[in-house]
Amino acid sequence: MSAQIDMEAGLDEPTEIPVLDLEAYLAGDDGALEKLAAELRHAQENVGFYFIINHGVSRELIAQAYDQIRQFFAQPLDEKLKLRVDETSLGYVPSKSSIYVTSKINDNTKPDLNETLLTARERAPDHPSILAERRFHGPNQWPDENLLPDYRDRMLAYYAAIEALAFKMLPVYARALDLPADYFEPFFNDPMWTTRNSFYPAVAPEDNQFGISPHCDHGFITFLPLSDEPGLQVQTQSGRWLPAEQVEGAIIVNTGEFMNRWTNGRFIATPHRVIAPENDRYSTALFFNPSWDTVADPLPTCVSADNPARFEPVRMIDYLSWYVDRNFNQDGGGRREDQASDETDDR
Repeated sequence: MSAQIDMEAGLDEPTEIPVLDLEAYLAGDDGALEKLAAELRHAQENVGFYFIINHGVSRELIAQAYDQIRQFFAQPLDEKLKLRVDETSLGYVPSKSSIYVTSKINDNTKPDLNETLLTARERAPDHPSILAERRFHGPNQWPDENLLPDYRDRMLAYYAAIEALAFKMLPVYARALDLPADYFEPFFNDPMWTTRNSFYPAVAPEDNQFGISPHCDHGFITFLPLSDEPGLQVQTQSGRWLPAEQVEGAIIVNTGEFMNRWTNGRFIATPHRVIAPENDRYSTALFFNPSWDTVADPLPTCVSADNPARFEPVRMIDYLSWYVDRNFNQDGGGRREDQASDETDDR
């Protein structure tokens, strides 16, 4: 099953983003894991993106999350800045705080036109990673309950549902890579996932400026429930930009660079971008990553004498730190030395 995204693509590349139906797998039907793994393998080796349907995350939960995000970004700037990103690289990121200079497919020179609230997996105050003050682990910054009384509870419920889905996908990824179904479990004892809850205003971009500029995601895999407002575009291997068409009730999933390295290039980290929308656009992407000390050393089924390791091993936390520090200025939680964002120049 697939969703057509371009009728005029060349014959030497995929013309569709696959649609993977999880119903039989989640129901535990005989043979469903192997069938789904084969479909996922094809998607990840040839496209890098796929839609999932019958995924078990309720539409109501997704709709409630999007409603909370809209309410947050409707707050006055001074309220949002009370949550400005901190030393853990979590919190509010004003517009024009990122330029994806690590992109290998575009010379990004203009700051991106999106605002974001960065949130990590919720952890208890006495969690070892909180006590160690590890970056990207929290504590999270939450909106004032007097202004947005339902935000924290509804977003945590939504995040929990996506995390549960992500764990259910781990055996599928393992089998797609010809590994035992439980292979990835030890690497996700404390998954280092983060979320980008974003607002893309309907404003006119400058030349070479985007809602979010052409880039590849940093991590293992990304889950993104489709937005009501289009704007996401995926680049084919020949360099053409294709819109990610809407598939009702779907979540779109893609490979990140850490997974690309871990699979020795076998699973594609596909470039994508968000163009400036015609109407205000909101999104909530969850970057599902392994525990902070996981090393992307090529998986045993992805390296051989004829296919030697292509990348130096790197820890998850080190790769994410490099990625953020290169692409985000200090207002965005990184270390780029660009001028501060317009919204915060005079504070």
